[in-house]
Amino acid sequence: MAKIIFLPNEDLCPDGAVVEAEKGESVLNVALRNDIGVEHACEKVCACTTCHMIIREGFDSIAESDELEDDMLDRAWGLEPESRLGCQALVGDEDLVVEIPKYTVNMVSENH
Repeated sequence: MAKIIFLPNEDLCPDGAVVEAEKGESVLNVALRNDIGVEHACEKVCACTTCHMIIREGFDSIAESDELEDDMLDRAWGLEPESRLGCQALVGDEDLVVEIPKYTVNMVSENH
């Protein structure tokens, strides 16, 4: 079982979090299961960018993004080379360090 270290995010997890994750589980589902309320306006189908995350460590352990995800990521605020959509980034064998950006392209939070 891998660990995900979520770096502190002022609104979603001010103190950060260290949580366990099953191989093959999406980073978004791990966050939500651990009460880290990451937005996911499209209900996890790779149709928006509200679950944009930056994989600070362990990036090479997750499968590469596909063309659809890459197209969506082009619309994300604060895009970096290690950016992924949380709904598409599946946990591999290595621990991850994840940063949840402060802003999304959403003007209004969906509060799922």
